[in-house]
Formats: sequence, C-alpha cells, structure tokens
Amino acid sequence: MEQLVSMGFSSDLAAEALTATGGDSIQKATDWILSHRPPLQTTTATSQPKLDRFLRPNSKTLTPVGDSNKRPKLSPPPSTHRHRQHQTLSERMRPRTLDDVVGQDHLLSPSSLLRSAVDSNRLPSIIFWGPPGTGKTSIAKSLINSCKDPSQYRFVSLSAVTSGVKDVRDAVETAKKLNLEGKKRTVLFMDEVHRFNKSQQDSFLPVIEDGSILFVGATTENPSFHLITPLLSRCRVLTLNPLKPNHVETLLKRAVDDDSVRGLSSNVEVDDSVVEFLANNCDGDARVALNALEISATMATARGGDGVGVGVAAVVSLDDAKEALQSKHLAYDKAGEQHYNLISALHKSMRGGDANAAIYWLARMLEGGEEPLYIARRLIRFASEDVGLADPSALTQAVACYQASHFLGMPECNVILAQCAAYLALAPKSIAVYRAIGAARKVVKDSVGQNEGVPVHLRNAPTKLMKELGYGKEYIYPPDDPTSAAAQTYLPSSLLHYKFLDWPEGASGDGQEQEEHRL
Repeated sequence: MEQLVSMGFSSDLAAEALTATGGDSIQKATDWILSHRPPLQTTTATSQPKLDRFLRPNSKTLTPVGDSNKRPKLSPPPSTHRHRQHQTLSERMRPRTLDDVVGQDHLLSPSSLLRSAVDSNRLPSIIFWGPPGTGKTSIAKSLINSCKDPSQYRFVSLSAVTSGVKDVRDAVETAKKLNLEGKKRTVLFMDEVHRFNKSQQDSFLPVIEDGSILFVGATTENPSFHLITPLLSRCRVLTLNPLKPNHVETLLKRAVDDDSVRGLSSNVEVDDSVVEFLANNCDGDARVALNALEISATMATARGGDGVGVGVAAVVSLDDAKEALQSKHLAYDKAGEQHYNLISALHKSMRGGDANAAIYWLARMLEGGEEPLYIARRLIRFASEDVGLADPSALTQAVACYQASHFLGMPECNVILAQCAAYLALAPKSIAVYRAIGAARKVVKDSVGQNEGVPVHLRNAPTKLMKELGYGKEYIYPPDDPTSAAAQTYLPSSLLHYKFLDWPEGASGDGQEQEEHRL
C-alpha cells in the first residue's frame, strides 16, 4: 500500500484497489485504479504529480470536433487498453452509476427504494430478479458509486457458478474484520444465486441477520421456486423488466458514440438501420445487442482489410448485423417457470377457442426443446377436462396424437401435435365431468357417506354364504326390466340427494360458463 500512496493515491483508494485485485501485484492495483477512476484531465502539474510515468510519453489527445475549448482527455495507459481489449463491448459499456441505467424506471424513480437507499447512504439487502441482459449486475455494481459516500462500502462480487461456501466464508471473515475496525461495510454480490442449493443458501442467513454483510443477489429464475423462504424474508425482491427496443437503441448509440476505449472504435461507422434491427431482434437483452454490434463491427473491419486506409471508416451493414445476430434465443427452461407459463398459455388458448394462439404457444415450446410427448399428455388431459362429453371423440383424437408422436418423434410429429391442438381449440367445450369428479372427491374427503357400506342390492355375491346374507338380493337387471330398473337407486342412502354430473339437462350452457382454474 505504501508504494501506491507514494504514487499520489489516497490510502482508501489504494486499499480498495489491493482488495479488488487480490493484493499480490502493485501493477494490477495501479491498472485497476486507472481503469475505475474517472478519465484523467490535463490539469496543473500539482493535481496528479506522480501519474505521468504511467502514461505514454506520446499519448494522443482526443479533442471533440467543433469544441476546441474542452479539455482533451489523456489516453489510458497501454495496460488499460490491453485489459479493455479482452472485455466484451457489453462489459465495457456497463453503467457506472444508477443515472446511466436504462429501461428500469420503475426501480429508479426519485421516490423508489433504490434511490432512497443511495441518497441516505443506507443500502438494504436485495435480490434482483429478471431476464438476462436487463441490468441486474449493472444496478448492483452501480449502487455503491451512486451513494453519497461510496468510501463507506466495499464491493465483493462472486458468482454461484464458480464460487462455493468457502468463498462466501472468506468474504464474510474479511467483512467482519473491516466492521470491527470501523472502516467499511461489505456489499456481497452473488450472481446467479439460484444455482446455490438450499444448504448453500443457508450460509447467507446468519451474516445477513447480524449485519456482517449487505447481501445483493441476482437471478434469472423465479425466486419463489429457487430461493429458500428464510433468504427471501431477509431481502427485498426487485423485479426487472425486459428492455424495450427504444431502451436498447439508447444503449447501442451510447456504445457507438462513446469516444473513450469503452465504446466501438472510431474507425467504424454504424447506420441507424443496424441499431434499429439489433434493438428489435434482441428480445430485450442488452448484452445480446451490444455483443452482436461488436461482432458486426469486427466483420466490417475484417471485410475492409487493407482497403480501409487511414481516416477511412469501416461501415457496418445491415447484413453484418443479421449475420452477427443469427437467430433469436428462445427463453425457455424445461423445468422452470417458462415451462409452466407456456403450457398454461397453450391450455388456456385452447380453452378459449383460439386455435391460432394455441398453435403459436405449441411452436414456442417445441422450438424451445420441449419433449413432444409431454405436450401430447397435456392434450389428452385437456380432451377430458375441457372438451369432455361435448365431443367424446376428442379423447380419441388426443390419444391417437400421443401414439403418432411416439411413433414419429420430432420434428415430424410437430404437425400432428398442431392438428390435435387446433381440433381441441375448435371443439365444443364442457367441463361437466371435470366438475363432477371434483364434487365427488370433495364429498369423499368431507367424509359424507365415505364409510357408509355399499347398498346390499349392489354388492357382489360370488359365494353361497354371501347370497344367504342377502348380497345382491333385490337387484334389478336393467336389460331384463328397464322400467323397474329406472327406479333403482345406486348411491348410499345418505347421498341420494346429491347430483355430481350436470348432464344432459345443463349441458347446453355448460360450455359458456367455464370457471378459471390453474393447471
């Protein structure tokens, strides 16, 4: 630390740099400081007296066109350039403060929890939940820089993909030492926290509870399914929305116009049509859009080769962007929330009689890699639950669909599944049987008639003793005496007034009065 202080850096900044880089290299710590501090301005010789040796003697100045009064910015040192070159564009353009974050206005309004927290310099424990590329990590890393006194906090970033409980324990031990010394509070950021199992998540509970750390987690999975309840009770869950095209356009233009080493090279020109295409085809994922833009620029530069001379910019074409983006990534997980959301959408579209929507959701599931036989089983269930007696042949159609899908497999069975989904969507609906079995089960569970014996005339009488005891006596065989059999009772005496199946009297209007229920 003494060396860094002797170079002109403050002790707090030197300590933060050594902590962030592992403390084993003065060069790494220096690079970290230069890459995380605001761009250096050419000022008087006394403002930064000992930084000259870290900058190129022949550093080129960048003067904004048409504004010669602005102070030129010194180029970052070669080590910083090399560090930036290994980072993706999306990482280089990551927001530094909350004011730089785009598209999550519901979380960053002046009266929001986050704004109040940074204004009061009191950060809570938070879990950010949202799709990839929407700003979870960016907001987490911007929180400290946005506080009134960032020096009070130390940011430690871990990922559940590569870290374990030992890494958490080490970070907590350091945090406790700093707390005892009254120096800094530690913000422990755990990316992809849903990848920790329940016992690993338990390790956060006591240290959040006693204030050893401020916990910030990020997850793309529904916290209700993947995070333990005690952890959720100790944190505030904040939901991020997919970015809209205009938000992504803002980020892309920011990368194109950036005049530092963060953005694209100044030797690359990007047309507005490229930005518009990427913004509309990235599914609200800023990371996908920015990285596709960088790949497009690389392709344009490579295509120019020696033909791109000094002062001549490589032009990124729309074809470059299409080639870089290739195809959309389908957000689908066969065991997570998307799985249940899409099968629910398919079921409810068929229930509502919308064959177009049913086929669309079916296609989403198949393209996402869903097992076709799982879908076929759901169609069989639907055939009885929602179509039922209004079209008894629907069950036959659904079973045949399952068998045909089993015989053919993907991709040939896709049209069979689509045919069945369309048939079920267009079929008349009746949930009379669904309601009947539900009502009967409720009666059984409520013990109404549950233990009452089967009426004697309905009992089986395979032996002489049973016949002597009256089993089956007075039973009327309907084919022999239809008239008398019509008056014969079949329910226990305590349930004679119960009517479970409303059919056929109420069948005509049954399809119009379907109750909503969850899958």
